[in-house]
Amino acid sequence: MSRYSRQTILPEVGAAGQARIAAAHVLVVGAGGLGVPVLQYLAGAGVGRIALVDPDPVEETNLHRQPIYGPHLGQPKAEAAAAFARGLNPEVTVTPRVEWLTPTNAPGLVAGADLVLDCADSFAVSYTLSDTCLRAGKPLISASVLGLAGYVGGFCGGAPSLRAVFPDLPDSLATCATAGVLGPVVGMFGTLQAQMALAVLIGLTPSPLGQLVRHDMAGFRSSSFRFDGAPEPKEAPHRFVAKADLRPGDFIVDLRGADEAPVPAAPHAQRLAVEAFGPDGPCPAPGQRAVFACRTGLRAWRAADRLRPHWPGEIALLADIPTGEIP
Repeated sequence: MSRYSRQTILPEVGAAGQARIAAAHVLVVGAGGLGVPVLQYLAGAGVGRIALVDPDPVEETNLHRQPIYGPHLGQPKAEAAAAFARGLNPEVTVTPRVEWLTPTNAPGLVAGADLVLDCADSFAVSYTLSDTCLRAGKPLISASVLGLAGYVGGFCGGAPSLRAVFPDLPDSLATCATAGVLGPVVGMFGTLQAQMALAVLIGLTPSPLGQLVRHDMAGFRSSSFRFDGAPEPKEAPHRFVAKADLRPGDFIVDLRGADEAPVPAAPHAQRLAVEAFGPDGPCPAPGQRAVFACRTGLRAWRAADRLRPHWPGEIALLADIPTGEIP
């Protein structure tokens, strides 16, 4: 009996579906609490090639929600996870990339994939991947978890983008590091991502693309809805850029204090607070591009929203996240 017999016996899979799974090239961004179950189930299902992107080492505070890393403290997550997946299924090729996903490398990574999974649980990464997948026509399975609740959805690839469903700043500026998260909760959403990914690869109907599922495990409540007709934002959204994309003539504002970021985003960056921008606040000179920088992109988005009504020029966001801070 073959390794995949229990799934190929399903009429929804069969030999043809298994062949599609084996031929697939999947990009997984983030090897943390979401990425661990994703990798286990995609490798177990026999996905042919997986590119795994994560810049961070394994830390002890990861282990309650990333249990495969127990013997690998201090090692790069991407490399430890790739080795684990190879041991789980040697028929699968897993290529680790110990780097942060940015607007610079995202197009090349997405172009080589049939399907993209956003497992970084990072505001900036999610929007960067959504923008890139929308342009490339590639499907994106994205999840976000905080505390005891979260969502998972299928975007792009013929469905509306993440920006069509979430065009505005999130209500909460908390992160897993500040608000906490339970291991089984984040693991559940990673498992749902893996299921949605396999559904896309084998062509299940209805497609998970255009579907969003929410779970609130504080009250064990679940809901879902389809967003196939959600319109893309008409106005140009605030887009993320990489440090390598900064220009000498940019109006760059680092929204972090010197205690948070001793080295600013750029040598000529000004240090100002979000609240500095508004009707009487500073504005770029004509022809300049405004670039707001912070750790995750959330404060940058708020500052951009405050500047936009008073200045019509180009605005970009920079998420300057130090290594070691992926959730």
